[in-house]
Amino acid sequence: MKLATLREGGRDGTLIVVNRDLTRAVRATGIAPTLQAALDDWDAAAPRLASLFEELMNGRAEGSFDLHIDELAAPLPRCFQFVDGSAYLPHVERVRKARGAEVPESFFTDPLMYQAVSDGFLAPHDPIAMASTEWGIDFESEIGVITDDVPMGATPEQCANHIQLVTILNDVSLRNLIPGELAKGFGFLQSKPRSALAPVVVTPDELGDAWHDSKLNLPLLTHLNGKLFGQPEAGEDMQFSFAELIAHAARSRPLAAGSLVGSGTIANQDTSRGASCLAEKRMLEIIAEGKPSTPFMQFGDVVRIEMKTRQGESIFGAIEQKVVEYER
Repeated sequence: MKLATLREGGRDGTLIVVNRDLTRAVRATGIAPTLQAALDDWDAAAPRLASLFEELMNGRAEGSFDLHIDELAAPLPRCFQFVDGSAYLPHVERVRKARGAEVPESFFTDPLMYQAVSDGFLAPHDPIAMASTEWGIDFESEIGVITDDVPMGATPEQCANHIQLVTILNDVSLRNLIPGELAKGFGFLQSKPRSALAPVVVTPDELGDAWHDSKLNLPLLTHLNGKLFGQPEAGEDMQFSFAELIAHAARSRPLAAGSLVGSGTIANQDTSRGASCLAEKRMLEIIAEGKPSTPFMQFGDVVRIEMKTRQGESIFGAIEQKVVEYER
């Protein structure tokens, strides 16, 4: 099934069920007022939501309406926790090389992960509002999974069963602020503003054979100003599966229902598939030409991130965001 959130009814919006081709929807308030409320009681809510999805698909859902993406908030407008990994070795190698850092040996057995902003997510078509382009505005095209309650110390095998929803996201990064923050030895803060989520989240069964071994095996498409920027295969070169990422996060603490776990920027060893962030493309230019030629995002630039089935159908809808100047 596919779920989304309307911009209505307060800060956390209104939960809706969406049909497979993202054209029709129905409010699910009789089951749960918000997606977070559904996740809090997922065992009870999920079967009822699945039944409503089947009614919608069969044209029998009362109160269904045409879906307009601009009326949607992020599927989870805010969540209790967002932890973002960096599961793709090619991305780790290239971005760390760009700032003169080595890949730690521990990476091959222990995932990189940081605590990201979770008190608010941008809607799929919200602008990226920044005060200065000198900050090095970058997009990062990623996949994210949403869990139910995960107990502390859960194994990867156990964590695989706690993945309830899947989506894509844009993890906005301010590249020119990162080196100074990391030099303090205390992690990201100002360099990692709010991220944007896709219009909908889907249950893993919606992905069919593309979802296996806790990985999503399809290309993630990124366009910059209308031109294809990258289409790496998300199932390739992923050092750690989502089950392993969740287990890493839950090693010393439980994860509350509604926790979002990000994959990190999708990247392949095969550079002919392009990149999923500007920092990586700039690093490839440095390797090939001695200096970067691609600038970071400027005011007016538009990024579009989308994943499609092998038949060309949009799975989550598209994230499409313009960079604009923030006005206080």
